[in-house]
Amino acid sequence: MNCKKHLSEEDIKMKFITPAILNAGWDLGRQIRAEYPFTDGRVIVRGDTAQRAKRKAIDYLLLYKPNIPLAIIEAKKNKLSIGAGMQQALDYVEAIKAAKTLDVPFAFSSNGDGFIEHDMKTGIEREITLEEFPSPEELWSRYIASEGITEEQEKIITEPYFFDIADNKPPRYYQRVAINKTVEAIAKGQDRLLLVMATGTGKTLTAFQIIYRLWKVGAKKKILYLADRNVLIDQTIDNDFKPLGKVITKVENRKLDSSYEVYMSLYQQLSGDDDMEAFKQFQPTFFDLVVIDECHRGSAREESRWRKILDYFSSATHLGLTATPKETTDVSNQDYFGKPIYTYSLKQGIDDGFLAPYKVVRIGLDKDLQGYRPEKGKVDIYGNELEDREYNIKDFDRNLIIDDRTKTIAKKITEFLKKTDRFSKTIVFCVDIDHAERMRQALINENADLVKQNPKYVMRITGDNQEGKNQLYNFIDEDSLYPTLVTTSKLMTTGVDCKTCKVIVLDNNFSEDGGMTEFKQIIGRGTRLKPDYGKLYFTIMDFRNASRLFADPNFDGDPVQIYEPNPDESPVPPDDPDEENPTEGNDDIPPDTSPIIGFEGDEKEHPKKYRVNDVYVTVLSERVQYYDSDGKLISESLTDYSKKNILNEFSTLDEFLSVWNSEGRKAAIVEELKEHGVLLESLRELAGNKDLDDFDLICHIAFDKPPLTKAERAKNVKKRGYLYKYSDMAQQVLEALLDKYMNDGVTELADTKILELKEFERFGSSIKIVKAFGGKAAYLNAVQELQKELYIA
Repeated sequence: MNCKKHLSEEDIKMKFITPAILNAGWDLGRQIRAEYPFTDGRVIVRGDTAQRAKRKAIDYLLLYKPNIPLAIIEAKKNKLSIGAGMQQALDYVEAIKAAKTLDVPFAFSSNGDGFIEHDMKTGIEREITLEEFPSPEELWSRYIASEGITEEQEKIITEPYFFDIADNKPPRYYQRVAINKTVEAIAKGQDRLLLVMATGTGKTLTAFQIIYRLWKVGAKKKILYLADRNVLIDQTIDNDFKPLGKVITKVENRKLDSSYEVYMSLYQQLSGDDDMEAFKQFQPTFFDLVVIDECHRGSAREESRWRKILDYFSSATHLGLTATPKETTDVSNQDYFGKPIYTYSLKQGIDDGFLAPYKVVRIGLDKDLQGYRPEKGKVDIYGNELEDREYNIKDFDRNLIIDDRTKTIAKKITEFLKKTDRFSKTIVFCVDIDHAERMRQALINENADLVKQNPKYVMRITGDNQEGKNQLYNFIDEDSLYPTLVTTSKLMTTGVDCKTCKVIVLDNNFSEDGGMTEFKQIIGRGTRLKPDYGKLYFTIMDFRNASRLFADPNFDGDPVQIYEPNPDESPVPPDDPDEENPTEGNDDIPPDTSPIIGFEGDEKEHPKKYRVNDVYVTVLSERVQYYDSDGKLISESLTDYSKKNILNEFSTLDEFLSVWNSEGRKAAIVEELKEHGVLLESLRELAGNKDLDDFDLICHIAFDKPPLTKAERAKNVKKRGYLYKYSDMAQQVLEALLDKYMNDGVTELADTKILELKEFERFGSSIKIVKAFGGKAAYLNAVQELQKELYIA
C-alpha cells in the first residue's frame, strides 16, 4: 500500500517538494517564497457593504535574486498525477495575459513523485525526478541563453532594487514585472518605451526603481524626469524619490545646475520662446534617460513646444508613463513611444484588490433627458433673447445656464452625503470654471450648517483660484477634514494622488475625440484604496450619462493607434490650453476662456452663453449600478444578483444540499460564493434577521425556502429524538454542540478544537469526550450526522 497516496498536499510539500528544492541549491531565506500571495483579494461591493475575496496565492515562487523570479511550483496530492497542477501553474504565468501574469520563465507541477517542467519560452514540457530539479544557476543560464542576454546586459538586469529595511515594502508583482521588462528592454538598447499603469497602481514608485537600478549600475548617469504640474514633482521628490537624496534636484527659475544626476522639472521650466528655451543650457547629449510622466498630455502632440525638449535630447532613452495613452486623429503616444512594453489595467487592479471598485448612481434630469426648447421671445436674466432651438445636455453650462439645474444637482449630492457620510471627500467635475463657481455656491447653500462651522467645507479648486489651489494638499490629506466638497473643471483630472476621495460627481461633458482619456483620468481620482481611512470603494454620481463610457471597449482595452502622420498635412492645431500652460512658474490650468456671462453693446444681440433662473428641473430617474467581476456595471438588486450567482454554482436545491452535507468545512462553500459576489452578511442585514445562518440564507435567497432561525433548527433536531441513540455523556456533548450552534452560530462543529472551549470543560478533556463516542472516527461520524440533521431542508 502506497502511504504517500493518503498524505495531504501540505505533507507532500513538506516531505518531498521542499527537500527537493533545497537539495538543488535554492536558499530557503532568500530564494524561496512558500504560499506566496500575490494579490490583496478583490473588494466586492453590494449596498453599503464591502468585503474582500480570497487572495490569490501560489505554492512556491523561486527567485534567482530578490528582484528576479525564475519559477513557480504548484503542488498536488499524490493521488493526482504529477502534472495535475500544471494547468493551474500556467494560468498564473501565461505571458499573453499581461495583467494576470507573474512573468516567470519556468513553471513546475509536482505530486511528490517528481516534477513536470514547462518552459514558457519554448513551450516544451518534460518530466524529471525529484533529484533532477534544476539549480538557480541552471535555470538562470537557460533563461539568459534563450533571451540572448549578453554579459554587459546581465549586469544591468541583475542590479538589485532599492530596499529600505525601515519601509520594507517590496514592489507588488505587477510593479516588478513593469520594472524588469523596462530595465531589460533598455539594457538591450530599446530607446523609446511606453509604460501603461492604471491610476493608483504606483507608476511613480515603479519609475523610481527603474531609474535607481539604471543609475546605480551606471547604465544611465544623467536622468531628467518631466511632469506638467508642481504637485506631481513635489509629491515625487518628497515620497518615492526621497532615497536619491543629494543627487536629485528640482529645476526652478529656469536655471540648470550640471552638478546633479537626477533632475525633476516641469515642462514649463524648460520650454519657452526660441530665445528662452532653458533646456539648451545643456548639450543635447547631456541626459542619458528622460522619463515623461503623464505623457498623454502636452508631450503627446507632435507640434507641442514641450515636444521640443524631447527632440533636443533625442539621443537619450525616452520612457513615457501614463494611465491613459492618448490615441486620436491628431495625437498618438504609440507613434512616438511604440506599443506599451507593459500594461496593468484598471480592471486587473480592481480584480487583484489593489484598486477600489466603484458603484455608480445614475441620475436623469428631465431637461437632460427630454431637452429644453424656450418659448418664443424667451429672454435670459440679462435680457438676451434665447436662440430658438432645442438645447440638450451638451449645451447646459456651456451655452445655456439653468440655475435650477445647478441647485437640483447640489441637492442630490447633499442628499446622498447626508445618507452616507457628510465628510466623505467629494470632487464635483464641472464644464468650466464658471460652472465650478456656481456649483460651489449652490453646495454652500445646501450645506450652510457645516459651512457655518468651517467655510472651507466647500471650496472651488481651479487653475485661476490661488486660494483653492492652496487647499489642494489639505483635500488629499487624510488627517485634514477640510475642504470636504470641492468643485473643479480640469485642474484635478490628472496626477493628483487622492486616496481620500470617496465620491466623484460627473457634471461635465466628454468629447468624442479624446474624451475617453479624460474620463479614465477622472475615474482614477477615486480608485486608490485606503482601508485604514475607511475607503474600500468609491461612488460615482453621474448627471451627464458619462458612465455609458464604461461599456465602451476602449475604456479598459488596449490602445489602438489611429493617428497617421502625413508630412504633407498642415501642422496640428495649437496646444490645448486645457492641457498645458507655458506661463513661467504656473504649472496649472489657466483661467477658463469661455465668454463671460452678460454682454454690452453689439455683443448683447448674439451672446454665446445664456442664463435663466425661471426654468425648473426635476429628477426623472435614478438607479444604482455595481462593478461586477467581469468589469461591467450591473443594475440588479442585491437579492437578484445573489440568487443568480448561487444558481450558477448549484442549479438545484438537491445539488446544494448534497454539497453542503458532504463538505467538511462549510466555510469553503461560503468563501467560494463570496468570490462570486454573494455577500451573506449584506443579505442577512437586508433580511432583517441576524439569527439566520448561512444555510438558511442561501436556501431562502436561491431556492425560495422559508428560513428557519438557528434556535428553530436546534429544537427540531431535539424533537426528532435523534440524540437518544447515544449514551448519556455523548448526548450531553451533542446537546452542548447544538447550543453552541444556536447561540454563537458555529457551523464547523466537526473541528475538534471546539471541545477545548469553556462550555465543554465539564465533560473533561477532549480525549475523554472522544472516547465516550468510541473513538475519534466515531465522534466525527456522530457530528457529521448531527449536521445533516440540522440542515434538513
